[in-house]
Amino acid sequence: MINKVVEGAEEALLGLQNGMTIMLGGFGLCGIPENCIAAIVKKGISDLTCISNNAGVDDYGIGLMLKGRQVKKMIASYVGENAEFERQLLNGELEVELVPQGTLATRCMAAGYGMPAIFTPAGVGTEVAEGKESRIFNGKEYLMELAFDADFAIVKAWKGDTAGNLIFRLTARNFNPIMAMAGKITVAEVEELVPAGELDPDQIHTPGIFVHRIFQGEKYEKRIEQRTFR
Repeated sequence: MINKVVEGAEEALLGLQNGMTIMLGGFGLCGIPENCIAAIVKKGISDLTCISNNAGVDDYGIGLMLKGRQVKKMIASYVGENAEFERQLLNGELEVELVPQGTLATRCMAAGYGMPAIFTPAGVGTEVAEGKESRIFNGKEYLMELAFDADFAIVKAWKGDTAGNLIFRLTARNFNPIMAMAGKITVAEVEELVPAGELDPDQIHTPGIFVHRIFQGEKYEKRIEQRTFR
């Protein structure tokens, strides 16, 4: 059995360099790879293109990387909770590509399936379509969107085993499974790491064949993005 366990986030991110493209799993602040983000901030890796559903908040998640001016370009579907993101965007300090959420997910999935592109009706007739090829299928127009090309996919799971098999829990089963399929190198941090063979095969969401490095994270804050009080 192949053992894919590494010591921690710093070892898991070996090879990550300035100017690379990375995917970061999570939805809002749920299921984000907190340990890996902290390691990227600590290493000072910069000029990154980040693919994520959203951009974190000012002092947490990807927001910490934005604060450190480590992100050159942000590819996301929702960015409304980050004032520093807004400031950098309006001042021309940050490239931004806004992608419809379903298109973002499907471009990740296409990369995992080895497909070069998808066709989608989302964005037809809007600014999203500018400069893109379109085709007509059964009388309806579809945009061609390219599959993502990411050097690293960095995900967070609830439980994993030493062979890289992953189980996600509740809302954290968001962009993590499809991004885990899509990176040239996939890094998984997990809350609980168990020996290979302990996980019920029927419960595994991401097979270990997609995962290159895995480690048990620590000190998860699991911050709530927007608290609602009655």
